[in-house]
Amino acid sequence: MKRKTSSGKAGHVVAWINKAEWDQVLEYLYSKDCSLQKYALQRISAWRGRYGSSTPVAVESTADLVRCQVADASGRGCTEELVLLYGMALVRFVNLITERKQKTISIPLRRLANEMNIPEWIVNLRHDITHGKLPSLNWCRKGCECVLEWLRQEYWSQQLGSSLVEQWDSSTEEEEDEEEVTEPHKRLKHKEIYEKARELLVSYENEQFQVLAELQKENKAKKMWPCPSSELEWIMMQIKDFAPENREALAEVLLDDGFLIPTVEQLESLQIHPSDNAELSMPCIPRVFVQFWHPLLKLLHSQVFTQMLLEKLFAELQLCTETSAHRIQYITGWITDILTCNHRAGKAQKGLSRSQKETRGKFQLFANQVRLQWQKLLTLCLAAPCLASPYLLQQILTDMDKPLPLDTQQRLLHLCCIYTQPGDGASPSMDTDQWEEEPVHTLESLQRRIMQEPPYRARVPVPQPASPASRLNAGERVTVQGPSQDLHEQLSPEVIAERMAALKGSPWQICTDNVKWKDFPLGKVPGQSDDPSCLLLDSYSTMSVLEQPVDVERTALRSAAPSRGISEGLLWTQSDLHKLKGGLQLF
Repeated sequence: MKRKTSSGKAGHVVAWINKAEWDQVLEYLYSKDCSLQKYALQRISAWRGRYGSSTPVAVESTADLVRCQVADASGRGCTEELVLLYGMALVRFVNLITERKQKTISIPLRRLANEMNIPEWIVNLRHDITHGKLPSLNWCRKGCECVLEWLRQEYWSQQLGSSLVEQWDSSTEEEEDEEEVTEPHKRLKHKEIYEKARELLVSYENEQFQVLAELQKENKAKKMWPCPSSELEWIMMQIKDFAPENREALAEVLLDDGFLIPTVEQLESLQIHPSDNAELSMPCIPRVFVQFWHPLLKLLHSQVFTQMLLEKLFAELQLCTETSAHRIQYITGWITDILTCNHRAGKAQKGLSRSQKETRGKFQLFANQVRLQWQKLLTLCLAAPCLASPYLLQQILTDMDKPLPLDTQQRLLHLCCIYTQPGDGASPSMDTDQWEEEPVHTLESLQRRIMQEPPYRARVPVPQPASPASRLNAGERVTVQGPSQDLHEQLSPEVIAERMAALKGSPWQICTDNVKWKDFPLGKVPGQSDDPSCLLLDSYSTMSVLEQPVDVERTALRSAAPSRGISEGLLWTQSDLHKLKGGLQLF
């Protein structure tokens, strides 16, 4: 059969009779029926007789691999013979396919395979078969399935157009890249990629739950998770090959319910109570759940994927409502764990033995630290406020490569705490003795403090702002009046008497004169000379602190008063205080 090109010119002679024969051979090659596969191999043998040495490399490789599957299914030969048969077919595939890309200067085989989208582990398998220890039969079967799928996508599927392509070179790929891709085609492609990512992650979950079931039978579920099984390694290799071009799809699937955010059924299987680690202000992921996803997150950890995953976690957090506390808990928990593990990754661990370091490094979430876009993460964190926002914000500010000024960090944290605190402050019906404990965060809390202030304190009136309409109608210029410069504290006789009683026996006295204290700097009193020598004393005596008279009644009242703001315990012991007092002198 002579095939014509799309331009109408005569092309090369092909070995098959017509397109129907081609379609039939393709269908039989990838069927699970050995008799049909044998018929397809016979037709390809006929093609080889017609082609001679010009048989397409992809057709030869496909026939070699299918012949291995037929021999394996028939039960002929022992395991060693099948390994050699599979190994020869895989080695020939890698060598023949990459040979077309070789140039005058030899190019590394791994680089050529990467350019052709051949999975790296296939190249490693070919290297082991050629130079190292022969792999197991199970690995050979998986390699054969992977290569046949690659050949179907990269060669056979591209021949199903209106005209068949007898050659398989880079020019065909360039022509396909130039074709216009419609919007429905893009959506369909994205859906296919999403489904493939979900299928891989579901396979990962199923294998991990199978490992968990075996651990629970042996009562080892609470212990450290074992090393990945061979089946899990096979799934992770598939994910590793899938990830470079489809990171976004993997991140989207991971944020669906049933993956990084577990369902109730999954928590029961992992023996995790839903209320465990439910403190939203201090996010944390249960250890068993972290170990469940540890191999996958360690495999996918990179500067691009980790940044993308954190951005999607913050975006998802922004969409959460108050009713989705379970989802908020795990989203904030994963953000915390990822930031913490990335910060600790690659750092020297002091005080540990060699075996302890090896064990900790083996089960560490990330092996190396990657640089993140901190400014972007900071913006996303502030845009998704929740109870855990102050904690997450503190992590980001601490880990930043170029930290913000200290006062800016404190203001951000303060504003974040104000915005995310539960409620709007204390209850309006609080006692007068408690008004000092209420922080002033809003205008309402300031007015509440003024109204509950004791009567002997000076009060500053809070003006009520007029409406904009009334100000415009009046045509007046609105100005804000500050406190009067001549304002001073007005003390009633009762207050003066109370304060004089409190200062009884003290060298201090209450000043009742009308003095404008704003005219005097701190530490200076009216009538004091500017010469500092006036502060010198002609004669004085010293007295130890321990020898000074003590007001027993005042000391008892001071010790009975509740201390506020001390949360970390005393900084000095009683012995230290006696030593300090013994060394002080009073003039």
